[in-house]
Amino acid sequence: MRFFISCLGSYFRGSYFRSGKVFPCYVLARSLPRRAKERAMRQKKLKAYWKRLKELQSRTTIERDELLIALGAAKQKAGRNAHRHVTLVLPSAKNPVKPDTFRFILDRKKLKQTRLREGQYLLRSNLTGEDPAVLWKNYMNLVRIDESFRTLKSDLGLRPIHHQLDRRIEAHIFISFLSYCLYITLERYNKANATGLSARSMLARFAEIQMLDVTIPTTDGREHHMKRYTKPEKLHQLLLNQFKLTLPDQPPPEIRSPGGPVVETF
Repeated sequence: MRFFISCLGSYFRGSYFRSGKVFPCYVLARSLPRRAKERAMRQKKLKAYWKRLKELQSRTTIERDELLIALGAAKQKAGRNAHRHVTLVLPSAKNPVKPDTFRFILDRKKLKQTRLREGQYLLRSNLTGEDPAVLWKNYMNLVRIDESFRTLKSDLGLRPIHHQLDRRIEAHIFISFLSYCLYITLERYNKANATGLSARSMLARFAEIQMLDVTIPTTDGREHHMKRYTKPEKLHQLLLNQFKLTLPDQPPPEIRSPGGPVVETF
């Protein structure tokens, strides 16, 4: 990460600046990994958008209104960072849709400007005397705090809260906070073991391992009850090995009598 700092002013006091005035400080941060990521995402969407334009151009039975609707859907799917690099030449209302009336050209000037700006961030701060690396670290902390609130509200289901008593609301928030601590712990495990997955992806993967209750009636009127989890697939086993974890043994089966005690069979 490289930083370029430009402070437009400093802190002044005097008769003219009675209450003091803080001029903003701008930090230009350049990240090579982020540039590579943004470039790969842009290239992927631009190629898909270009392929879709070729498909529309090759169609012989398409009206102008259908073409406009298809172009709108293609632009929405590609995103602004991809479709703005392509200049479209559309047929007039009276002309049919043909390769000579419907053309598209790559705007290389805009593409060059985008390539120069990828992986760059301009941060604005009122802390004029700080080191640029410290400002970037503070900014990333704000991003993590914002992400934590989104995680609490979406992945962990903190909101909405349907409780009415204060003690129940506090208990709900406390359990959500403990869940978030486990969530962050899982993130750190991912980073330490280089799984390449986020905690959200890990939870989605392990959620595929289901816990089932199997009940089989017997000939004497009792029930054979078994709790079983599904067999982990190859990807699940690979993640378990990276985390050095093993699943517990399958619970022993039980024979239950309707209204009677449970008899374990092991």
